[in-house]
Formats: sequence, structure tokens, C-alpha cells
Amino acid sequence: MLNKVKQTDLFYDYYAQWIAVYKQGAIRKVTMDKYLLTQRWLKKLAPELKLCDVTRITYQQILNDYADCHERQTTMDFHHQLKGAVLDAVDEGLIERDPTRKAIIKGKTPKEKKIKYLNQFELHKLLSELELGPEISWDWFIMLVAKTGIRFSEGLAITPKDFDFSHQSLSISKTWNYKDGGGFLPTKNQSSVRKVQIDWQTVIQFSELVKDLPEDRPIFVKKKVYNSTVNDVLSRHCCSANIPIISVHGLRHTHASLLLFAGVSIASVARRLGHASMTTTQKTYLHIIQELESKDVDLVMRSLSGLT
Repeated sequence: MLNKVKQTDLFYDYYAQWIAVYKQGAIRKVTMDKYLLTQRWLKKLAPELKLCDVTRITYQQILNDYADCHERQTTMDFHHQLKGAVLDAVDEGLIERDPTRKAIIKGKTPKEKKIKYLNQFELHKLLSELELGPEISWDWFIMLVAKTGIRFSEGLAITPKDFDFSHQSLSISKTWNYKDGGGFLPTKNQSSVRKVQIDWQTVIQFSELVKDLPEDRPIFVKKKVYNSTVNDVLSRHCCSANIPIISVHGLRHTHASLLLFAGVSIASVARRLGHASMTTTQKTYLHIIQELESKDVDLVMRSLSGLT
């Protein structure tokens, strides 16, 4: 398809074809949707720009216009999604020189973020509010996410056979397509396929809960699931416990934060969360890592002062 492209073709048309050839069927739907959104923005920002007119200046202007109404990180993502197509166009001789070289990424000042995690005391209060009965419920789901740090879609995809009770582990190898009617999907990335260790109390509880359930069926999904439904259940419990209201994803942050404060290494936390690299973990929990580094400085100084 791309062999028919000419230098005089519109930039956004080329990008649409590039997505169809190189991305369609090769990436998850949620990622594909981001590329399609970038395509729509490109058409909006540069509706008449031809491939032969894509220069460092015109490309930078697209980034600047996008940055006017987006935060810097979002603009960076937009740039990265365009860059792959642009570099291919350069290789094919459709664009004379790499216009993405030395691109400047701008963006609006990030909004003040809502609280993302609970401290250990608040988490204990939340867990004590849960109604953990003899049958699977969203309260059990909340407890499992809090104790494992798994993603919402990973939790929905859990089946009885994913538990290895004798080795105290939970296998994460798939997600549940809750946004588009259900069904199993691959994990977010290859690093997300992992085994998460679970404590003995959780082993005993879930071995009883799932013993009579179908081996290959999701234990938490009975009908169409909405993220907001579970978040509403969690919000009610947060209010009852008189603690900050967080989302299910906030429980994942809570889990990671407690591990870091307990002294677990960044590498181990990254593997447990299924992050593609430690860089993701470091960026996400930078504020906690900085706080821990401050404590480390105090510890170093106390240790040195004892060397007399």
C-alpha cells in the first residue's frame, strides 16, 4: 500500500496508511485506539500539510499546537507515535530529512494529582471494612488487588486454575476485555506475564472460595463489568472507613508504595507489578523513592557518626 504513496500526498493520509500497514493487528486495541486518536489530531492540526513539506519547523509547529491543550507527557506520547511513521517516510525518500531531530517537547503544567495511594494504617482500615463472605464478591476483588497489586483487567481475568495454592502464587497471563463486551485478551506487555506470590491467609481464603467454580471461567465476572461499578463499591468502603477515596488502580499504587516503604527493591516491585522496565516504576513512584532516599541519608550519617 505504501509503495503507491507520493511526496505530494497529505501527511495525515500517509500516517493513516502507515497505521493500517504496520500497526493494525500487531498491537492491542487500547494501543491502536491511541494511534487512531493521534491520527485524528494530526488531521485537525495539519489538514493541508503534504509529505514533501514536512520539515523540522512544520513538525515542531504541530507539536507546539498539540502542546497548547495537553500536558508535556501527553505531548511526548503524541510525538513518539508520529515519529515511527515519519522515520519510515524518511527511509522511503518521501521526506528529505528527519524532521523529528531535536524536537522540543512542550506542554501545559500538569494538574494537581489526586491522592493515588493509602498509607498502611488507612489500608488496614479499608480491609477491615470489607464484607468477606463465603461467596465471591467485589469486596474479595478489592482485597485481592490490595494484596497483589494486579491491574483491574488482570484481576477480572483470573480463573480458579490461575491459583497455585501449594506454591502460594497467582499466575497472571491474560486480561479481561471489559470495555468491549468481555473475553480474554493478552496482557499489557510480555513483562506483565508473571507469577505473583500471595500470603497463606489469601491462599486459605481463595482455595475455599473457588473450589467448586469452573476451572477456566473468570471468578469475578458474572455479566458485563464496568470499572465504575467496582470503584463505587470501593468508594463506599473508603467513606465508611473515613479514609481518602481512591480508585481500584489506586489500590495498585498502594500495594507498590507499601512494598517500597518496607524496603523491597525497585527491581522486585517492578517484576511484581508487571512493569516493562524499572524506569516505569521509578517514574511512577519518584516521590516515594525521593522520600526513601532522604531517610537513607539520615541512616548513612548516623552510621558514619558511629565510626569513632
